[in-house]
Amino acid sequence: MTLARTRLAALVAAALGSLLVFAGQPALAERGNPLSDAFDKAAAEHEVPRDLLVALGYAETHLDGHGGEPSASRGYGLMHLVDNPTNQTLQEAAKLTGQSVATLKKDDAANILGAAAVLRSYADKLGLDETARKDPGGWYKAIAEYGHASSPETARLYADAVYELLGLGLEARGVTVQAQEVTAQRGELAKARDLNAQAAVASPDYPPAAWVAASSSNYRVSSRETSYNIDRIVIHVTQGSYAGTISWFQNPSAQVSAHYVVKSSNGAITQMVRDKDVAWHAGNSSYNNRSIGIEHEGWVSDASWFTDAMYRSSAALTRHLADKYGVPKNRTGIIGHNEVPGATHTDPGPHWNWTTYLNYVNGGTTDPPSWTTTIDNASAQFTASTNWGTSTYSSQRHGTDYRFANPVSASDAAWYSATIPSAGAYKIEVWYPSDPGYNSSAPYIVATSGGNQTVYVDQRSGGGAWRSIGTFQLNAGTQNVVAVSRWTAGTGYVIADAIRISRP
Repeated sequence: MTLARTRLAALVAAALGSLLVFAGQPALAERGNPLSDAFDKAAAEHEVPRDLLVALGYAETHLDGHGGEPSASRGYGLMHLVDNPTNQTLQEAAKLTGQSVATLKKDDAANILGAAAVLRSYADKLGLDETARKDPGGWYKAIAEYGHASSPETARLYADAVYELLGLGLEARGVTVQAQEVTAQRGELAKARDLNAQAAVASPDYPPAAWVAASSSNYRVSSRETSYNIDRIVIHVTQGSYAGTISWFQNPSAQVSAHYVVKSSNGAITQMVRDKDVAWHAGNSSYNNRSIGIEHEGWVSDASWFTDAMYRSSAALTRHLADKYGVPKNRTGIIGHNEVPGATHTDPGPHWNWTTYLNYVNGGTTDPPSWTTTIDNASAQFTASTNWGTSTYSSQRHGTDYRFANPVSASDAAWYSATIPSAGAYKIEVWYPSDPGYNSSAPYIVATSGGNQTVYVDQRSGGGAWRSIGTFQLNAGTQNVVAVSRWTAGTGYVIADAIRISRP
C-alpha cells in the first residue's frame, strides 16, 4: 500500500504524555524559565516549531551547553553548532544572526537563536511557506540537513532521533515537550536504509549489532589476532550523539574511529570497524593495535546519558569480546580511554559506574529478570473487538498470527491483561511485524499507577524483535496493562501482536 504521507513517532524508551497532544505553546509552569523562554523567542522569531527545536537540542546534548567546550566533531553549545571541514553551521549561524562565533559557542540563548536561524534558512531552501512551516513534520529534511550526515542512512538516523523525541516527549532543565503525533515527511530519505530496523545489515563480528562501515581513511586494515593479539577493551564516551558519531566516523576528515558505538536510550549498537582491523580510538598506536574500542553516546560531564539499557547492552558486547579474545573481565583488561598511556582524554569520566558495568560484564546481564510474562494476541489475556482482523501475512509475527485494524478516531483498543505480582517498576516491550503499509504512529497505552501513558510507535520499521517502550510503575493485581489503540491519525494498519512485561 502506498502512503500519501510518511509519519514517525516513538521507537523506544519511556513516554511522558498520557493524552494525544499536538505541537503548541509550552506549559504555563515553564514561564519564567530562561531556557524555555529562549526556545520560545527563537521559535517565534524564525517561525520554527518550538517543540521541534527543543527536541533537536535534546537529541544533540540533553540541553547542556558544556560551557562552550566542543564535541568530538567540534560542535558547540546545547544546539551543537558545528565548525569542522564538512559542517559549518556555527559560521552560518553567525552570518544569519550577526552574533559573534564566541558568543554563539557559550551563550545558551544565542546558540538556540543561531540554530533556529540555520533551520529556517534550510526550510526556505526547501520552499516551506508560512503554512508548511507550522507543521513540524514538514521540517524533516531541514533537520536531516542540520546534521550534515555523511550518508542518507545516517541522515535518516539523525532526523529520526529528533522526531522520536516528539513521539516520546521529554523534560530537561525545566523545559518540557509533551508526547505527540507528528507527520514526518521523509521524502527521498524514506528510501534510505533504516538503521533502527531489524532489517539493517547485521554486524559481521557481533550479530546483535548493525553494521555501518567507517571511512577507510579512519582506520587501518589488519589481520588481528594474527598480526596482533587483542588483550584490551577500551571504554569511550562519544562527546556527541549516536547518529552524529556514526556520521563522523564515516567522514574521511575525522581521522578517528572506534569498533563499536552504543546508543544511550536503548543500548542499540552499531559496529563500524571489523574486530580484525585497527581502529584509531586510543591515541596510542600500541594500544590501537592491541585493543577494541567501544564508544558510548553521551558526554563525560552529564550522567543522564549513562542509562541502564546502555550499560547492559555494552556489557553484553564486552563479555562477548572478552570471551572471544581471552581478555580479562576486570579493570586490567577493560580500561577507560583516560587510562591509555599518554591519553589526553578523560572519558569515560567520573559518572561512569565501573562497579555496575563490570558486574554486568561478569554475568549481571545474563541473570533472568525476577519476574516476566509474555502475552501473545492468541492468548486468553488478549481482548479485542471484531473490528480487529487476524493475519499471518508477515513472517516477522510472534506466534502463529497477529491482529490488525484500520485507524479511526474512536475508542476501540486491543488490551493485554496480566497479573502483576507486586507494585513497582516494570519494563514493557512490544513485538510487531513491520511493513511499509503498517501504522506510522501506533499508540501503545500503558495503564500505570499514576494514570495512562501513551507511547507512539512507528510500525513501518523495526519489527520482528522485542522493542522496549520504557519502564513504568504498575499496580499489583490482575488488570489490563497495555493496549494498542486505533485512535490515531497515523496512516496504515494498526498492529497488535505481543507484549512482554519484566521486573528486574
